[in-house]
Amino acid sequence: RDSGLRYNTANISLIVDFRPRLRKLIEIEFVLDHLNFLDNDNKDLIRTKARKESNLKAVDLLIDTIIRIRPLPKGWFREFVDALSAGGCKHAATYVEDSPPCPALEAENDNCVRLIELLSPSLLGMKTTDVCWDCFSKGILTMEDREIVSTECQNRGNMGGARELLRRIVRFPPGWFSTFLKALQVTEHKDLYKELTGESPGDNLIGPPTWEPGPANQKEIFPHKRALLQTEILLSFISCPGGWSQTILQVKKPDVAVLGWHGYMCCIAPAAESPPKAVIVLRDYQMDVARPALEGKNIIICLPTGSGKTRVAVYITKEHLDSRRKEGRPGKVVVLVNKVPLVEQHYSTEFWKFLKNKYKVERVSGDSQLKISFTDIVQKNDIVICTAQLLENYLERAHSGDDDGIKLSDLSLIVIDECHHTQKGGVYNHIMIRYLKQKHKNAKLKKEQKDTVAIPQILGLTASPGVGGAKKIDKAEEHILRICANLDAYKIMTGNLGENKKEPHKRIATAEERKEDPFGDVLKGVMNAIHIHAELNPTCDLGTQNYEQWVVQKEQNAAKEENQKVRVCAEHLRQYNEALYLGKTIRMWDAFSFLDKYFDEELKKKVAPEDEEAIIKTDTERFLFTLFKDSKVKLQELAKLPQYENNSLAKLRTKILHEFTSREKARGIIFTKTRRSAIALAQWVQENSKFEEVGVKACHVIGGGGQSVVKPMTAAEQRDVLNKFQNAEINLLIATTVAEEGLDIAACNFVIRYELVTNEIAMIQARGRGRAEDSSYTLVAGEGSGVAERESVNEYREKMMSKAIDKVKKLDQEEYEKRIKEFQIQAIMEERVRTTKKKQKGMKKESPSKVKFSCRSCNKPVCSGEDVEIIENMHRVNVTPQFKELFIQRENTSLVKRLLDYETNGFIACKDCGQRWGSMMLYRGIECPCLHVKNFLVTYDEKRKNVNKWSELGIQLPAFDYAEHARSVAESSEDEESM
Repeated sequence: RDSGLRYNTANISLIVDFRPRLRKLIEIEFVLDHLNFLDNDNKDLIRTKARKESNLKAVDLLIDTIIRIRPLPKGWFREFVDALSAGGCKHAATYVEDSPPCPALEAENDNCVRLIELLSPSLLGMKTTDVCWDCFSKGILTMEDREIVSTECQNRGNMGGARELLRRIVRFPPGWFSTFLKALQVTEHKDLYKELTGESPGDNLIGPPTWEPGPANQKEIFPHKRALLQTEILLSFISCPGGWSQTILQVKKPDVAVLGWHGYMCCIAPAAESPPKAVIVLRDYQMDVARPALEGKNIIICLPTGSGKTRVAVYITKEHLDSRRKEGRPGKVVVLVNKVPLVEQHYSTEFWKFLKNKYKVERVSGDSQLKISFTDIVQKNDIVICTAQLLENYLERAHSGDDDGIKLSDLSLIVIDECHHTQKGGVYNHIMIRYLKQKHKNAKLKKEQKDTVAIPQILGLTASPGVGGAKKIDKAEEHILRICANLDAYKIMTGNLGENKKEPHKRIATAEERKEDPFGDVLKGVMNAIHIHAELNPTCDLGTQNYEQWVVQKEQNAAKEENQKVRVCAEHLRQYNEALYLGKTIRMWDAFSFLDKYFDEELKKKVAPEDEEAIIKTDTERFLFTLFKDSKVKLQELAKLPQYENNSLAKLRTKILHEFTSREKARGIIFTKTRRSAIALAQWVQENSKFEEVGVKACHVIGGGGQSVVKPMTAAEQRDVLNKFQNAEINLLIATTVAEEGLDIAACNFVIRYELVTNEIAMIQARGRGRAEDSSYTLVAGEGSGVAERESVNEYREKMMSKAIDKVKKLDQEEYEKRIKEFQIQAIMEERVRTTKKKQKGMKKESPSKVKFSCRSCNKPVCSGEDVEIIENMHRVNVTPQFKELFIQRENTSLVKRLLDYETNGFIACKDCGQRWGSMMLYRGIECPCLHVKNFLVTYDEKRKNVNKWSELGIQLPAFDYAEHARSVAESSEDEESM
């Protein structure tokens, strides 16, 4: 009995190991007919999966069913092997029997399959019936294959039959390619034979017929080996997840090089010193979605993550510029992205890579020094990849009459990446409102028979437009239509990926709530003590988002009321609440370290620099410091006890270990909510020897924005981590949502969302990161956390989104355009109202003298709005001598930031209480204390306000006079030297 169990386990393991191969080699319909150990219900389910989805999905279900059946009947494995052979899948049978071809033969066979895929557009023109009969007679098609190909020819024509024939011959064992070449030769397809081998039947010399090589260059190679040599030497296929959509021509031997391009194949001649060109080859579904754009129409391309949307955009860009060049018209393409790292990514991996030989391509972002001459960059290049905000800034300059601006009429095509962000308030929408205004002005000018102003073609790219929070299908449809209206889209294009669609297996791993949480109990005890001290009565559970909102509101109210006791207590309660949350998702030790670091920083604030007066601690601050000090030892001891760790972490550990022990080469991403948890989880993995034993190499990747208290990652640091992941130096990424959208991350075979659910767009984006064959998508959620339930809501919204898109696509074009126009007019009117209000607000801007700033912590008066100046319309500074006497300066290495004209390398804090006020900025050699308004209590017209952003203040601050201040600094320096 034990030996039988081991036998079954070993055979199932073989099937699982070779699953990626079997998915491509098994033809499900024929194999099922010979499988008697499966009941009819299971067979029907598998057949339905094949009919409604794809053969690949059906093979997945077959393998999953075999793995799941317990007990398996005696002789099942032999029956499975025989069924594969009898069903025309002999090549699959060799893998299952653990006798696959040797690596060299396997690689050769893979090259043959790739060659057929690449040349399929030409091969579809074959005389299918003749070739089918010859392939059948030569044994590389079964009787069933022949009948199906013949039926396809009758129902879908010659090309449909040819496509089916090619799909079936590649499933046969190695050797089929030579037989196929003979079949082409016999059926008088000399052109196809030549395209596959580079020579006419009977020839055996490398090179085109017109080239007469000398003896040194002659090589006697049989036709099928000739084709393989071409494939190996010239074609390095780079698989975009949508299929073989890109071909890089590479010279790998010194005596051969690319000479010419005949159809899809290259001839070979002695090497010449010229760079290889990248050739764009689109799959059928990619070409289908691109077609309207190639006709000059505005469209939205909606394809899943990893299906080659950007590649399609590159192709459309090339065709757009080519056609304008032929017509003698200038072409200018701007590719807009919403994140700085995407600028470099789209430039290096797509647009520059494919178009550099024909067009000038450049990239610019807000972090780039090139932005100073952005107008020149646009004028001197054919294609510019940039952040959307940068273009919007220069469009606004032109609108304001600045000669250095850019007009929409300067551009002929705008590509908008992640275009679902083209909604109210977004920068994409600001750009498109300008476009819509001009479009509607043009309509008016046309009626008046006046010259119109040129506007660019628009191409939007998205994996998921979402439903905009809709609960009903009609609202979801309205959301899709609004996005189409905002982008002035003629159509929203979705592709039928068929067998190219890669949908990961989805699982939800629910972790039981832990029975005991002494660490959390100590934290809650401390929080309750603070509640009593500050006379606070919380209305919600501790450690929740609702509590976080409640305590923030208490802090803001207390600041306005100058109630320092409640304000400071609320600040500390917020940190304890964060520690409670961390204890539920990551290690207790990480939660403890977070609190310990916070109190260490708070204590440092109360230590004055040398030669300064001591900073006063209030009674409440002493109470809070003592409370943590008394609890610290207990918390430290509990944090070291593994029996009290949260069960979600245990589930995550099990899942990671399963992925790395059940796959030959595991590569995955874990998405988590906060930067802090991403860093902590990466440390947890790196410090765990179990993970090291199974080959896990982990690193975190987080966002680059400066809003979080956790130090952000620079674009260069992000790129370095992603490159290491691409090169397999790292095989597990732990990321915040920065990695969900847009960033090109190497194909993963598992994705885990850890205690994280946002919206349906993020869910689709994250799931789409599982691009490899046989990938999995797992949600790890704590029991009662509501995470699993929210995921179900997102799944419902995803289905609703698909239905809404289908409804929009089925609308009569006249009805569609009517609704689009209504939404566009509405958007233009709303923008006019906003602009009017903004102008009125600007006209009403009060004198800065009406605004007073005081320290948020101790309420000490600090300065008036008259003392504050603005640098580059961004940085609010106070350089008055009086202000300099009120603060102390501290170094903060995590704050160091260097740009063209300024750098920040420390922070300023209240001399009395240690409250941070902002940063010290060195601007072109002048020290400028830069104020962060959220750290002050603002009094405006005798009313106290909590202000988080300077834009919330309705005052006009004067621009920083650099020349005046530089003169003043120079004079004071001279005075000091003369003393």
